Amino acid sequence: MILITEYQYFPSVILYDASNSITNILFEQYEYYRKMSFRNRCVIAGANGIINLTVPLEFGRNQKTIMKDVKISDSEAWQKQHWKSIESSYNRAPWFEFYKDELHSLYQKSFSFLADWDLACFEWSIQKLNLPIKISLTDKFDKEYNAAEYLDFRNKLLPKNYTGFKAIKYQQVFQEKIGFFPNLSILDILFCEGKNAAALLGW
Repeated sequence: MILITEYQYFPSVILYDASNSITNILFEQYEYYRKMSFRNRCVIAGANGIINLTVPLEFGRNQKTIMKDVKISDSEAWQKQHWKSIESSYNRAPWFEFYKDELHSLYQKSFSFLADWDLACFEWSIQKLNLPIKISLTDKFDKEYNAAEYLDFRNKLLPKNYTGFKAIKYQQVFQEKIGFFPNLSILDILFCEGKNAAALLGW
């Protein structure tokens, strides 16, 4: 079974949980960019609640561009800003010190295309989780895939519905103060649970 999904920026734990029975992920690169998605957004939790980290795009979010050709805007220091948010949110997390140097290095690399950034984030995460996932990319757009061979997860996981999926429970950094936030970016569970995160995700 192959899971096919859109590119996402440090995806929600839901994507990793959904793929725990497979070893192949196919990223859709020939769809048109869609706004209000996780393609250029990831969700973390800070001291005051949810923080949306959004990658700025050339031509904005209303563009009609094939996903593989969507370009990141360099008009603002977004990587520096995102890293500061991550550091302030997780510097007290049990495993942040263990991962922070390598993740900071990723945020210091230059990326022109959103797809390349998203793929680098996903590859970093599965390496830290030690997940045996093989990654491939579509070579054309197909509206439908054979359900016997593919789990089509494209556009199933959205900012408007991600909290409605079954939550994977673990202790978050500010949980005693602001409560538990379900289905955040993979970064959240990785910094909070470290090497135990993969087991919590069903791997």
